[in-house]
Amino acid sequence: MDDFAPRTYGTSGLDNRPLFGETSARDRIVNLAVGGLTSLLVIVTVISSFFFPTTPPKPLNVFFAICILMICGAVMVLIFWYRQGDLEPKFRNLIYYCLGSIAMLCICANLYFHDVGK
Repeated sequence: MDDFAPRTYGTSGLDNRPLFGETSARDRIVNLAVGGLTSLLVIVTVISSFFFPTTPPKPLNVFFAICILMICGAVMVLIFWYRQGDLEPKFRNLIYYCLGSIAMLCICANLYFHDVGK
């Protein structure tokens, strides 16, 4: 069955609305872009906490990275529940908000790790 074919849903007219649990191609691209950017920032932050600016790593930098990873774990649970259909679609905005907050926290952490502004 074609993913982009209009459905009737038992009505006389055609309807292009996705059913609950399905996403449009645009939504999938946005999800991948936001998730990919946030994942990249988290990976860079974790690596930076262990290897920059000195070796051995500073305990405060490692603690900062662990806190970010714990927040990521909670968001991953939300994403899992959303994809399973246990959460309503309005929670997607909350997930985007949390991912944006994680991205800003990663930027802040990297600025701190690399002593920017001193």
